[in-house]
Amino acid sequence: MKKSLLALAALGTFAGAAHAQSSVTLYGIVDAGFVYNNNSGGQKLYATSAGNLQGDRWGLRGTEDLGGGLKALFVLENGFNAFTGRLNQGGDEFGRQAYVGLSSQFGTVTLGRQYDSVVDYTGALEVGSQWGTFYGAHPGDLDNMNNSNRTNNAIKYTSANYSGITFGGLYSLGGVAGQFNRNQIFSGGVGYAQGPLTLGAGYVNVKNPNFSFFGNNATSSATASNMTGSRVYSGYATAKTQQIITAAGAYTFGPATVGATYSNTQFKDLGQTGVTGAGQVTNGSAKFHNAEVNFKYQLTPAFLLGAAYDYTKGYGVNNAKYHQGVIGADYFLSKRTDVYVDGVYQHASGTDSVGKAVAQINGLSASTTSNQVAAIVGIRHKF
Repeated sequence: MKKSLLALAALGTFAGAAHAQSSVTLYGIVDAGFVYNNNSGGQKLYATSAGNLQGDRWGLRGTEDLGGGLKALFVLENGFNAFTGRLNQGGDEFGRQAYVGLSSQFGTVTLGRQYDSVVDYTGALEVGSQWGTFYGAHPGDLDNMNNSNRTNNAIKYTSANYSGITFGGLYSLGGVAGQFNRNQIFSGGVGYAQGPLTLGAGYVNVKNPNFSFFGNNATSSATASNMTGSRVYSGYATAKTQQIITAAGAYTFGPATVGATYSNTQFKDLGQTGVTGAGQVTNGSAKFHNAEVNFKYQLTPAFLLGAAYDYTKGYGVNNAKYHQGVIGADYFLSKRTDVYVDGVYQHASGTDSVGKAVAQINGLSASTTSNQVAAIVGIRHKF
């Protein structure tokens, strides 16, 4: 009788293990190199540069099978600087991503700090998110296609794949008592990937972007401007709303891929959000068209060449224009390790958010003239 009970107990244990299988994966990227800037505040600059092709990170990803096609999942992803060891994303422990959720045949629902729909459905088609490094992103990454800003307090839905079509949406609660709309963020997008064709579209609407989008990290200010990273938009911290609309596509034929992106970014109702400090535009709206064409050619399975041109045109309270060219090469030493070299040139004209427009390649200090050149070389390892 005791043997029978022991056997039954053991069978139950094995059945439970089969029903609730789980896995946890440690993963990461270390990307480090050097950058040359011909005009950083009037001086030449030679510097180390981390997270160029992809941000340095380590993370944990896990799933648990709950039965009936339902799974629990989580992601915790830390961003850091390989040269200093410091945390990125304003010092947040898991500043890149941190979420938990459920997944089934109907899609996935997740809760936490996450990417918006512009990043999910169009970001990967921008050259800065491919071989061009973040220096090759659109000026100031004003449309967030290079994923500069994450979304806190987010509820997100991602559909299953229906014959190449996916879609999803995100909503972030502002969390301000008595002001339901303050600091809220919502976004939606759709993508298609089948054979040689990839298409995507995304939309993001951000209330009080200086605090909810640009200022959602541990070191962010609760009163002053958090939009100091680029002259393209640094004068627009008083905007009540930031709206981003994007569309992108790519087509592959043989070893070549041709792609294009378009975005319209608007900082609306300037002066409607209180920000301490001088230098903020306090009336009207600042708007930008951005268009990019990019090309990459797989010379061999291990060797990629690329070129891209990007044009940004401001309107509304500004008339800044930016012409930007990017060229690059990426050679894979293995499936997980590659070396790369990229060059970026930018020309600016008109008036930006703080005065006469000068060139400022994404991630660099502004030039003192209308032109700026950057050269980047580095190595990336994935694990």
